[in-house]
Amino acid sequence: MTQKITATLSVNGQRHTVTAPEDTPLLWVLREHLKLTGTKFGCGVGQCGACTVHLDGKPTQSCLYPLKDVAGGRVTTIEGLAPPTAPHPLQKAWLAEQVPQCGYCQSGQIMRAAGLLREAPHPTREQIVEYMSPNICRCGTYVRIVRAIERASKEA
Repeated sequence: MTQKITATLSVNGQRHTVTAPEDTPLLWVLREHLKLTGTKFGCGVGQCGACTVHLDGKPTQSCLYPLKDVAGGRVTTIEGLAPPTAPHPLQKAWLAEQVPQCGYCQSGQIMRAAGLLREAPHPTREQIVEYMSPNICRCGTYVRIVRAIERASKEA
């Protein structure tokens, strides 16, 4: 039987205290306990990137990290990337380039791309492709994703 713990973490700049089994993945803490449903469940084993959030400033697949390992951490989800009144340059570029087809993977794609632009504000096409490779788009909108990242890097 898994032990329940009470953990505090900062999510999108707000402190939250959650009581849940210690092995509950961060993904489910966000979606079920905090009702932040922008982060999507894709595969549950860290292979697709749909659940990407920033944990302590780095893109992280939230399905892989149990609550016991993220306690005290800082998490940013797609909901906290930028306020709705002032979208992040990536969010603007995503719309301008018409990236989403089904849209399911897009919050994870944007969160990963935001990590790239933080590390390399003006990445080359090759850097973009390599950095984004852990995230899968089942609809195959990779060309549009690359164009959107290039656009955001120019406009930011």
